[in-house]
Amino acid sequence: MLTDAEMLRYSRHLLLEDVGELGQKDLKNGKVLIIGMGGLGSPAALYLAAAGVGTLVIADFDCLEVSNLQRQIGYTTGDIGGDKVALMKHRLEQLNPEIRVRSINREMDKTQLLMELMMVNLVLDCTDNMASRQMINAACVEAKVPLIVGAAIRMEGQLMFFDHSQEDAACYHCLFPSNEEQGLNCSNSGVLGPVVGTIGTLQALEAIKHLTGLPSGIKNKLKLFDGKTLDWQTFAINKDAQCTVCGKTK
Repeated sequence: MLTDAEMLRYSRHLLLEDVGELGQKDLKNGKVLIIGMGGLGSPAALYLAAAGVGTLVIADFDCLEVSNLQRQIGYTTGDIGGDKVALMKHRLEQLNPEIRVRSINREMDKTQLLMELMMVNLVLDCTDNMASRQMINAACVEAKVPLIVGAAIRMEGQLMFFDHSQEDAACYHCLFPSNEEQGLNCSNSGVLGPVVGTIGTLQALEAIKHLTGLPSGIKNKLKLFDGKTLDWQTFAINKDAQCTVCGKTK
């Protein structure tokens, strides 16, 4: 049941026909793993905490650098040098003491990740490299846990949702079968902060919709965002029967 304090805190949700008290209870019972506490994970975590997602597990192994502050809105100048997950855990608990936050301050391998997946309903991939995305995707396929993937560079963003609880779901490897790391990243190509924030915020929105039973319009789709024009392109992601991760040949 929602407490009186929760009824007041989430009163604007309760007014929504698409959420209401039942939806807020679903959020309270939700358990989400967010991997990566950078430009994507910062806004995603803040919005999910504010929304009342009952359990957030946040994972990262980096320390905060001054160059992160241009886009990683969960931190302040005084936080420089601190562990991101410890800083973010404190920030989220200050934002909403009604929720539970657990932090993982290490780089997980697939075995460790599979153990974490046994305890959550949903994963947000907010990492910034191909190897991590492929490993997270493979673990989510194996555990049948839905996965929301975000990415951004320069003035461009990507958003994907793979519902691995469904047998017909495609996976990230269907779209990007190569594990080779692309040469471009934020460190050498730059990124505009609000572009990363846009994608991270939309990851949180899709998470809230999923937890409350609202339909998603992006499952098995790749959404490309152009920050210069504010245009979106949408491409269907077809399940590859020969995919070595989710297909018949796995």
